[in-house]
Amino acid sequence: MIRFSLICEHEHEFEAWFRSNDDFDTQKKRGFVDCPACGSHKIEKALMAPAVSTSRKQEKMALAMGEAQKQALAQLKALADKVRENADYVGDKFAEEARKIHFGESDPRGIYGEATPEEAQSLAEDGVEFIPIPSFPEDRN
Repeated sequence: MIRFSLICEHEHEFEAWFRSNDDFDTQKKRGFVDCPACGSHKIEKALMAPAVSTSRKQEKMALAMGEAQKQALAQLKALADKVRENADYVGDKFAEEARKIHFGESDPRGIYGEATPEEAQSLAEDGVEFIPIPSFPEDRN
């Protein structure tokens, strides 16, 4: 995962995580990247200073969240949970199954699973509609 510093046309700065540079470009092109402050889809990468350790000991980064961030995170988790509850898990066969549904070879239904960046790019090029579902640390436990 790569963290990008982003900026919208109204100069609101924010950060977002993507699987790759191509993933960012694909999501931006499809209109999936928007400013959390104003909703603008005119987003560009901002200059980002590299993280440089000033001591030999590496320290873990932490995010001190305000109430608004905590509420947004809770809503995002709830949305991801709802998607998972109302869709079939297809594992690493996501791209294959999504394509079958798109082309009418399987019954239409909600699915979720894993796809490589290359598979996601290919799906987007074929016009298959999908969105990434965020994964949280507790999902992996």
